[in-house]
Amino acid sequence: MYGMVNKAVEDMVCLHHGEAVWEQIKSEAGVDVDVFMSNESYSDDITYLLVAAASKVLKMPVEQILIGFGEHWILHTAQEGYGGLLQASGKNLPDFLRNLPNFHSRVAMIFPKLQPPRFECANITAGSLKLHYYSHREGLAPFVVGLMQGLGKMFKTPVTVRLVEAKTQGADHDVFDVTWTTAPAA
Repeated sequence: MYGMVNKAVEDMVCLHHGEAVWEQIKSEAGVDVDVFMSNESYSDDITYLLVAAASKVLKMPVEQILIGFGEHWILHTAQEGYGGLLQASGKNLPDFLRNLPNFHSRVAMIFPKLQPPRFECANITAGSLKLHYYSHREGLAPFVVGLMQGLGKMFKTPVTVRLVEAKTQGADHDVFDVTWTTAPAA
């Protein structure tokens, strides 16, 4: 993963728990990187070690850490690093979700070594869709839940996300039911 992912984990921990807790998490994870360089590639193992250590230090389930990280990614990291790209992807939650499959293609132009997940949307209605998530990385379904919740907050649209098919339970990929409520037209 690119350093910006680990930097975002650091930012989330420091924002909510302080720098001393971040140093404790790095120590617990056995990670001795002082500064993560956003455009540099790091082993995925580092990110997994940091999340596991955060779970232990903060006494929170890994799933809860990943959901929080997904929200933080949308509301802080993506806003700061890709604000224009986010805005160009949709003016509301339904439009953004319909354009989500193309989002990583645009990001890959910025980060040529990126190995992004793939998203596909199906069964699209005015208030729901099925989100298909394909990734070679294991265990990140809760992160996707957090991303969707963060998008709901960003667009001020209540959203519900439910994992209905899990790769961890033998499915080919993760599938989520994503539903939202939109304000009635004025």
